[in-house]
Amino acid sequence: MHVVIMGCGRVGSALARSLEDRNHTVSVIDSNPDAFRRLGPSFSGTKVTGIGFDQGVLERAGVEKADAFAAVSSGDNSNIIAARVARETFGIQQVVARIYDPGRAEVYQRLGITTVATVKWTADQVLRRLLPAGAEPDFRDPSGTIRVDHVPVTETWIGQRTVKFQFESGSRIAWIDRLGEGMIPTRETVIQEGDLLHLVMREENAEHVYEVFTNGPEDD
Repeated sequence: MHVVIMGCGRVGSALARSLEDRNHTVSVIDSNPDAFRRLGPSFSGTKVTGIGFDQGVLERAGVEKADAFAAVSSGDNSNIIAARVARETFGIQQVVARIYDPGRAEVYQRLGITTVATVKWTADQVLRRLLPAGAEPDFRDPSGTIRVDHVPVTETWIGQRTVKFQFESGSRIAWIDRLGEGMIPTRETVIQEGDLLHLVMREENAEHVYEVFTNGPEDD
């Protein structure tokens, strides 16, 4: 892919390096040429000084051949204008804009521009780590029907097979974090002490899932 990034702050520079590490080509736009120092000496992409929603600047960054565009500058207005130009003028479908105001983010999301509301996202991440397991899901689908929760294994399920837990709870274990690595369980996988389970469940079934999780397996 070729990706154009507007904004070379901490987010933009980290994103650019991550994309290069994955063998994509990258162009970075910023109005301040000193900002490009954040990219480091190993960055081999294109650096374009200018306003990120100016069509001439975008063309110098290769927007006409771009597969994706990210607007991650520090200004909500600039990010939205640039995202709309990339999508509506140049026809890029994969467009993401960073927005600090969550109210505005919801509006632009409805217009078809994927937004990341920085403050809301950070607050949600902190909230999930403050509240007890199951109080707030990691993810909920747009319909509110399906949720994904991550929960540390309880002592009652240590030594039990994952398929038994799935059968009794009606949930699915999408993956397990074990000893610092992710793993996808098989029919033979046994739950171990220290496992962090990522559970997929229906919202209406969440109370039952946590009841099973807490109470442990039924007697055979």
